[in-house]
Amino acid sequence: MGKAVKQSYTVRPLTPSRWADVEDLFGPEKGANSGCWCMWPRLTAKDFQAMGRDKRKKAFKSCVTAGPVPGLLLYEKGQAIGWVAVSPRAEVIRFEKAKTSALEPGKDPETHYAITCFYVRTGHRKRGLMTDLAKAAVDYAKKKKATAIDVCPIETDKPLMWGEGFVGVVSVFRELGFEEVARRSLRRPLMRLSFKNK
Repeated sequence: MGKAVKQSYTVRPLTPSRWADVEDLFGPEKGANSGCWCMWPRLTAKDFQAMGRDKRKKAFKSCVTAGPVPGLLLYEKGQAIGWVAVSPRAEVIRFEKAKTSALEPGKDPETHYAITCFYVRTGHRKRGLMTDLAKAAVDYAKKKKATAIDVCPIETDKPLMWGEGFVGVVSVFRELGFEEVARRSLRRPLMRLSFKNK
């Protein structure tokens, strides 16, 4: 048998010119995971629940138009097959304020980045794309001169239920060198990779 060839991917920031690509990835009507349109980490629980799917889509499109970039798209053969939300903590209020993922006092949520969700196109799952997306998010945060990047993934000793893994999986981040800095929830440790920017 010949050697397996690792597929090469292209990663691009979600800018307004790529809106059609993320709309196709999420599904124009579906809106990714249960119609969230990746607004779940960007709104308080109350505001999120008050919005229907259509309003979340419009709100997300507004975020993309206004900037800063809310995340990255992973492309294979010209098609967007994966998404990772990565941005300064200041842009993701639910992540920033939640007990499980809140930033310690004295740290700047403008320069401290967060990975808040993943989405992979049906038919491309179970290929290890979360790792590729996480690496891309780390590289992006470094280029933006972030001081560190946080994630609050799920840890479990049994197979995940559908949709649970959108926040990331602990094992992926351990392999990338993230360290646990707090565990305020049994299954959701706060993990961090710090950068030494000069």
